[in-house]
Amino acid sequence: MITMNQHGPERGQPCPRVVFCGFARTWLSALRWTSLWRGVALLVLVALWPNAGLHAQPLLSYGSTVYSTGFEVEEGYDPELELVGQNNWIGFGSGGNGILTNFFEGYGQQAYIGFAPPAPKDEVLNIWRPIGLAPINPAHPIVKFSVMMQIVDSTNGQYDDFRWSVYNTNGARLFTLDFDNSSLQISYGLDNNAGFVPTGLAFDNEGYYELKVSMNFARNLWTAMLNDTILVNSKQITTTNAVLNFGDVDAVWAIRKAGAAGNNFMIFDNFVIATEGAPSIPPKILPLGISTNGQFLLRVFGEQGLNYVIEASSNLAQWEAIKVINAPAGGVFDFQDPDAVSRGHRFYRAWHRP
Repeated sequence: MITMNQHGPERGQPCPRVVFCGFARTWLSALRWTSLWRGVALLVLVALWPNAGLHAQPLLSYGSTVYSTGFEVEEGYDPELELVGQNNWIGFGSGGNGILTNFFEGYGQQAYIGFAPPAPKDEVLNIWRPIGLAPINPAHPIVKFSVMMQIVDSTNGQYDDFRWSVYNTNGARLFTLDFDNSSLQISYGLDNNAGFVPTGLAFDNEGYYELKVSMNFARNLWTAMLNDTILVNSKQITTTNAVLNFGDVDAVWAIRKAGAAGNNFMIFDNFVIATEGAPSIPPKILPLGISTNGQFLLRVFGEQGLNYVIEASSNLAQWEAIKVINAPAGGVFDFQDPDAVSRGHRFYRAWHRP
């Protein structure tokens, strides 16, 4: 059962929240796949067969870091002050925000949003650091946002939502990832005001996650991963022909019940905005196991309408192209390897062929 519950909007256009019940949680895996470059096409390498193991490869990137911060004292961050007002961080609304020390052990200082209740009139707090990539450099159309994050649970019986929302330079909200601290479900919302859509994945309050969002402004598509598990794949950055550039990404505290905020809060660290000169968002491979006919099955997450080459190797040195697949709507497709049953072990990789 899905019910709609509209509550206070963020800055920009409103986006209703979806509350869903009777939903079987799929917990996120901490398994990490590894990426590497081949020319200008990004390859995703994953070991999929017994005795093969997972082989890490270096990530080579064409692009640059636009902005990064670890919220450290050396950068000018003061744990005695709110985050808003420090180093060009801006706020909309009211409520708790600031700097913590060593909440992520070994990582120095972190930022947080939440905990202290907002003014009675406020139902939302947005915090952001303006970036302003406008226009998007056509030689570096991929904009990547990454952050370490944890949502700390409430102790007062009230539970709120925490979000990451991407805005353009006109202040229009393009899309959002929502972390519902009541159901622990993760949803996303586009700029079509159609409500949040469940990803089918959940989080917990016990440790931190690494969130990565990749945006291909040349093709108006975005993908999001949590601990390298796909949350959202190949969705439109804007569905309403909004100005297609990158203004900023906001940390958001959305109060579920006006005047009764939870004392939950979101901690975040290693906040990075970067660009890449790739023709598409890097694909990801997910092993699905052995099918009923004995063939090895894997799933590729790419961008819809692009051609992806599936290659296999027994030694990580010689690679053989075994299939070229045009990604359908949604960018997700499965591939079965009929030769896998005759191999002791095999490695696979996928890359976009322009």
